[in-house]
Amino acid sequence: MRLKEWVFLLVFVAIAMISSNLIGYDVSVSDSLSGVLILCGIALIAVLLSKVIPLKLPIILFCSLLGLLFASPISPVGDVVMESTSKIEFKAPLTIVGALAGISIGASFHEFRKQGWKMIVIALVVITSTYAGSLMISQLVLKLTNAI
Repeated sequence: MRLKEWVFLLVFVAIAMISSNLIGYDVSVSDSLSGVLILCGIALIAVLLSKVIPLKLPIILFCSLLGLLFASPISPVGDVVMESTSKIEFKAPLTIVGALAGISIGASFHEFRKQGWKMIVIALVVITSTYAGSLMISQLVLKLTNAI
């Protein structure tokens, strides 16, 4: 995708996240705006890095690393990032991402059907194992921290 398309998509997602935060969680637009701008800024920097760095790595990797760096305690902007993004309910961006993923899957459903029944089995195994792995890791961390 070109940079213009990424910017358009991020503006759309920002508006949707702010709307979702407002409607679903009663968080005002002014409270959400700074956190959404930071998240979209991190995503845009990740896109730019993926175009500049010659390695073929997924954008989500750059996005995750940048988010960790910007929000870490050693970062000079860590406190601002944490304060601003803490006002965004986690499920607000998750709802938008889920809707966009559903649209994307629906658009390529015919290609998916051509793959045959084996792809469905593989998808179910991957989804189930990812879920089970997440459960085990979270259970372990919660037990180690005496949260449960």
